[in-house]
Amino acid sequence: MWDSIKTFASEFFVTGDPLIYGADVAIALTLVAVVFVLSYFKKWKWLWTEWLTTVDHKRIGIMYVIAALLMMFRGGMDALLMRTQLAVPDNQFLSPEHYNAIFTTHGVIMILFMAMPLMFGLFNLVVPLQLGARDVAFPFLNSLSFWLFFWGAMLFNLSFVIGGSPDAGWLAYPPLSELSHSPGVGQNFYIWGIQISGIGSLMTGINFIVTILKMRAPGMKLMQMPMFSWSVLSSCLTIILAFPVLTVTLFLLWLDRFMGAHFFTLDGGGNPMMYINLIWMWGHPEVYIVILPAFGIFSEITATFSKKRLFGYKSMVFALMSISVVSFFTWAHHFFTMGSGAGVNTFFAISTMIIAIPTGVKVFNWLFTMFRGRITFKLPMMWTFAFIVCFVVGGMTGVMLSVAPADFQFHNSYFLIAHFHQTLIGGVTFGYFAGLYYWWPKVTGFMLHEKLGKWAFWLWNIGFYVCFMPQYVLGLMGMTRRINTYGWDRGWWELNVVSTVGGFLMGLAFLFQVWQIVHSMKFMQKAPADPWDGRTLEWSIPSPAPAYNFATLPVVHSRDPLWEEKLDREKGIPPAPAPKIEPIHMPGNSGIAFIKSFCWFVAGFGFVFNWLWMAIPGMIGVAVCMLVHSFTYNNEYYIPAEEVIRTEAEMRGTV
Repeated sequence: MWDSIKTFASEFFVTGDPLIYGADVAIALTLVAVVFVLSYFKKWKWLWTEWLTTVDHKRIGIMYVIAALLMMFRGGMDALLMRTQLAVPDNQFLSPEHYNAIFTTHGVIMILFMAMPLMFGLFNLVVPLQLGARDVAFPFLNSLSFWLFFWGAMLFNLSFVIGGSPDAGWLAYPPLSELSHSPGVGQNFYIWGIQISGIGSLMTGINFIVTILKMRAPGMKLMQMPMFSWSVLSSCLTIILAFPVLTVTLFLLWLDRFMGAHFFTLDGGGNPMMYINLIWMWGHPEVYIVILPAFGIFSEITATFSKKRLFGYKSMVFALMSISVVSFFTWAHHFFTMGSGAGVNTFFAISTMIIAIPTGVKVFNWLFTMFRGRITFKLPMMWTFAFIVCFVVGGMTGVMLSVAPADFQFHNSYFLIAHFHQTLIGGVTFGYFAGLYYWWPKVTGFMLHEKLGKWAFWLWNIGFYVCFMPQYVLGLMGMTRRINTYGWDRGWWELNVVSTVGGFLMGLAFLFQVWQIVHSMKFMQKAPADPWDGRTLEWSIPSPAPAYNFATLPVVHSRDPLWEEKLDREKGIPPAPAPKIEPIHMPGNSGIAFIKSFCWFVAGFGFVFNWLWMAIPGMIGVAVCMLVHSFTYNNEYYIPAEEVIRTEAEMRGTV
């Protein structure tokens, strides 16, 4: 019996690598510390009632952001391990198997479990406030979306210490992801972790489309919405069209692995290229899903810190919506070398060049907004400038990659790696950093330390260029991606050393940001309601926003309602009389979303190991939660008018 237990444990847990043992210890110590703190300060009930069961969009947004930053740390550690391995030739720091697992998990975590939740966090924190709404359209669905993402991410990350990580690449191309090449459970973790979190992403897309179309403040027309809300709408429309493709693709791969189907296996009559087409039908729109909201963020920041109305509002709306459409017609540029023929390559080359046009329009609109503006160089604006410079380079290299004949040289090389990170870090990460710095006072009620933030800014930017500029040259020198080592005779090691130094500088920058947050929490500087002299509705309410957001729903007559109100005050025009404050209807908390998502996690874990005795009860738990929720009535409450008046007086300092 003891031998059976040891055999099971050796197969169940990942063993034999000191780095994994270190991760085991770190995870155990972290769990012990969390349990100790919650128990010592008697916060278990507080955790359940205030956070785990909340349907408040602001708290859900904060949880998204915290989860995303934790995933950034995990994915960043993967990146530093890869750069350490590639720093010098013939390095034995990581085994080939471990290296494959790390570059697989790095890509998945950074795109699906870092960029996506950071984006959804900003959706939740900002959109209802910009629209003058008290919550999203479906608060319970919003909670369920977060917990599905969370448990999906946890399931995927468990593969690091249990069963073994997936190692077929971040898009899991067959045959590498089939049973013939990945007989372990790592690829199963990949399928079910992404499937569960992907359901939550689809729900979020639906939720915010309805919120934007149906929950706007009285008088706010579509063409009066803030640009960030427009970018969210375009991103969510892309989500609801793209994510079903991912869901179906992974389901077909699961049928291949679990039930002996042959959708993607040549010897069974399938075709691996069908998988590659399907995954990129989702994958390229996914790039625009995460970057479109960043464009909206830069539009808000540029107008605010230039003290000018956004230039070319209608052209910006057209650019955002056209990108969300054209993004579905560019997927084959990821495999120009597959042999589709000149006709197919020409179509996708032209569509890829076309999509660069609305992107360029936005850059010129931001520049014209800044032209002759009274620019204030605070951290959000600094990140905007950093983005413009970085994204112009990324856009130009993207156009180079769109030229099909040239792509035969660039394809599968480090030139492509550099371009991809130029747009995803310089566009998405820099954009969401700008958004976090911009809306941080509104969300938390306190200001961030400016000097530490500038240290982080410069370290991020210097580290970025030191890391990725050499990779363009390495790609042109013939260094291909996914290799775990190379020889001294290649002449690549000097540039790889420089690139590795840049990677560690970005890691140091992240630590400065953590220091900045901790320092600001310790020496808290209270934030005013409108610290940046903003233009949109979120800056008209106290910081942090109260549970009900707006004591009375605002009436909107212009594109920049708060800015117009300020101009009227300067002209001596009296504001419209405030409506009478009445009791406010609010949704009640619910633990069903948390429990239901955990049941999905249990079912997913069972499917990973093909344990039907676990998977079936997990799915039954999901069905029971759906049934219970369908018979849950009157799960809401009213905030009395007297309490609203008292809260407003306290938060605005008029008591």
